[in-house]
Amino acid sequence: MDIKESDWKVFRKLRELALERYCQRVLKDVRQLVDEDSGSSHDRYLKLWKLLRNRDKTLGLCFDDPRRSQAFIQLANIVEQDLLTEDELNQFGDETRERIEFIRHFRNS
Repeated sequence: MDIKESDWKVFRKLRELALERYCQRVLKDVRQLVDEDSGSSHDRYLKLWKLLRNRDKTLGLCFDDPRRSQAFIQLANIVEQDLLTEDELNQFGDETRERIEFIRHFRNS
């Protein structure tokens, strides 16, 4: 089921904000890993590669190919990553918030 037009507009705006937050988080994690003094450079490189591979998978689930038909799932993924505030989520209509909560509840049960 597609998201309502008004919520689609909110989604597109907040998606960009969430993407920026996600990338900032990943870059912070990369800095911490690279700056570690433990282990060899090769060990840190392998950890970095694994970190980026995992983060890239998450990035894809949250942000790749945004379409109205996928907006609920992507929004639930973004919320699961804690990339939006309550105030930002409250910009969506009741129906969208209920669907996101249903998806989150379903995944956690």
